[in-house]
Amino acid sequence: QVHLVESGGDLVQAGGSLRLSCAASGRFSRVNAMGWYRQAPGKERELVAHITSDGTPNYADSVKGRFTISRDNAKNTVYLQMNSLRPEDTAVYYCNFRGLLLGTDFTSWGQGTQVTVSS
Repeated sequence: QVHLVESGGDLVQAGGSLRLSCAASGRFSRVNAMGWYRQAPGKERELVAHITSDGTPNYADSVKGRFTISRDNAKNTVYLQMNSLRPEDTAVYYCNFRGLLLGTDFTSWGQGTQVTVSS
């Protein structure tokens, strides 16, 4: 089993910043890609940012230039620095890890953390 614990969600005013964290625990042998997704009420879950095992990031167009994803492989943790937040960024944010567990590929999701941006 791979267990992900997220933190950092909060209520913030437009233009503000937040930093989300997601730490993994479990008997996995390798974590490859890490990512952040979000789901707003009435909408489908969408990819926000993704980072590969070699540290290459990829962002949704809506967050480019405002959000930064990073990872600490020693801590099995992924971060999402969110700046210049907008009301449309309001959503539940989920982290996602993909890797290798007992010789089998795994995908694991965090429980979600609420980000609310007031106008």
